Amino acid sequence: MPDAVFFDLDGTLIDTAPDFYTVINATLHEAGRPPVTFSAVREQVSNGGKAMIGLGFGLKPGDTEFDHWLNRFLDRYEQHLAVDTVLFDGMAEVLNQLDQHNIPWGIVTNKPTRFTLPVLQGLNLIDRIGPIICPDDVSVRKPDPEGLLIAAKQTHSKPEKCIYVGDHIRDIAAGRNARMTTIAALFGYIDATENPQDWHADHYIEHASELPALFELSKRL
Repeated sequence: MPDAVFFDLDGTLIDTAPDFYTVINATLHEAGRPPVTFSAVREQVSNGGKAMIGLGFGLKPGDTEFDHWLNRFLDRYEQHLAVDTVLFDGMAEVLNQLDQHNIPWGIVTNKPTRFTLPVLQGLNLIDRIGPIICPDDVSVRKPDPEGLLIAAKQTHSKPEKCIYVGDHIRDIAAGRNARMTTIAALFGYIDATENPQDWHADHYIEHASELPALFELSKRL
């Protein structure tokens, strides 16, 4: 069994796309712009607020009004963090099994602490999680392995005996850079132009229910 298991947040542990969809379209409505589709939002959630503004407004960092609408989006999202956000199907059972086997688990995410802690609180997960590593806690974000190495240190684990689960190429790259076993969550927020096989993860899963076998938990139930 692994020493510890770490998860990316959006698109891996929790499904935040419904709240992103509501918030970006409310922001677009404020600006008098047409709404975007749920499928388009879902593909970009892992890329954060800047990607939402690019999707909805066609703006990029440095453009006039980019910062204004990004801040409007983020302020609105902060008030709408855990309304329709849920654990991905099957993930509650996975976390329960990790707890039952006393395997520490945590979060290594590029989502700022400002949003990460309240959403975990809203999902009643905050008291169960071990490390919660956000970009505020590191000098370099994923795909740099710094956050994962910090998480391993906090759980007194050897990186090579840890597992990292993510839904983006940067997650798998970070895990590989940290010498952890990597699992690509194909149910996550993957851009239609991406081919996850190019990420060279150690394992690929279509559903969270496949995780216990990879953690070798099913042998000990």
